[in-house]
Amino acid sequence: MNIVVLVKQVPDTATERKLNADDKTLDRAASDGVINELCEYAIEEALLLKEKHGGEVTILTMGPDQATDSIRKALSMGADKAVFVNDEALHGSDAIQTAYALAQALGTIEFDLVVLGSESTDARTGVLGAALAEYLGLPQLTLAGKVDVDGEAIKIQRQTDYGYDVVEARLPAVVSVVEKINEPRYPSFKLIMQAKKKPVDKKSAADAGIDAGKVGLAHATTETVDFAAAPPRAAGTIVKDEGDGGAKAADFLAEKKFV
Repeated sequence: MNIVVLVKQVPDTATERKLNADDKTLDRAASDGVINELCEYAIEEALLLKEKHGGEVTILTMGPDQATDSIRKALSMGADKAVFVNDEALHGSDAIQTAYALAQALGTIEFDLVVLGSESTDARTGVLGAALAEYLGLPQLTLAGKVDVDGEAIKIQRQTDYGYDVVEARLPAVVSVVEKINEPRYPSFKLIMQAKKKPVDKKSAADAGIDAGKVGLAHATTETVDFAAAPPRAAGTIVKDEGDGGAKAADFLAEKKFV
């Protein structure tokens, strides 16, 4: 079974994240880049499926030059190879444009299953899986907490507020996973060294069949109109309990319209 995992490099959530003042896009140079956390769960699930059913795992990434670091991290977890779509024309693409671009890139790869995280920590749109499946014309199985494959049939447990739903489809399909699905492995030293020799196929937008007139900031379907830095945190209110602390706390909550 040939599995493609979509991997995104995002700013480290432990560092300060900024927007560029000139075009209001994310300033990726302002903080360290890391693999989106949910992408690691997607990689792990793909590797588990490979170990059970055979085949190979391909990493697909779209991003700037520094995303190479995240690609190598994904390969060091055990993936076999990678495709890196890297083109300045893609800068500023929104979620819908990204889904289109990745769908086009997937047209250059043989696959039975596409696996991705349910959202990214920088945008948190949570729509990429559904939009990608729509572009590809494939079944979408979203928010998977468990994945089972039997021949050409795939079944997941979709996480819900009340438990889970069982969703079934036929391969090929697109699956997005949640963080409860597994525990991502740590790369061994041997795999880290092997990752340096694994092939990374770098493609321009044209190489991937992406129409430059459908991607990029100038053609985005969404727009950041304005932004401002968050104000400094104000000092808290101290309530001295002199037997009426409960009443004072209730008055404070009422004043702030919390109750």
